[in-house]
Amino acid sequence: MVHPGIRRRARERALQFLYGADMTGNDFNEALAPYWELNPAKPGIKRYAEKLIRGVDAHAPDLDARIAGALENWTLDRIGNVERAVLRVALYEMLYVEDVPPNVAINEAIEVAKRFGSEEAPRFVNGVLDRLRDGIEKAGAS
Repeated sequence: MVHPGIRRRARERALQFLYGADMTGNDFNEALAPYWELNPAKPGIKRYAEKLIRGVDAHAPDLDARIAGALENWTLDRIGNVERAVLRVALYEMLYVEDVPPNVAINEAIEVAKRFGSEEAPRFVNGVLDRLRDGIEKAGAS
């Protein structure tokens, strides 16, 4: 079992990387090494952050389509870059990281949004992820 504090810091690092990549349009693979040079991290943090970054990159079209489908009166391109990155990381964990229960992914996303997002970000992230979780649970039950 990985220490929860390591995962929180890894989520924050993944968010920072994804935010930067979103802003610059840089290729993930080319940007990772320079990112870690400028933002050194302990091996456990780096390992989990890279898992999240690579997972979000590999599943980006599906993640974005699901997020877009859960938005009410918003479009994906109108969401702030921080909030979009938080949603992508959390949804990736909800769908593809077996040892992270959806409620934990949502709670962690809210905490990261509190730290890095706007004042409204935690509530917005919570609402979108709740809708996504409900959809995932309904799909799993059928």
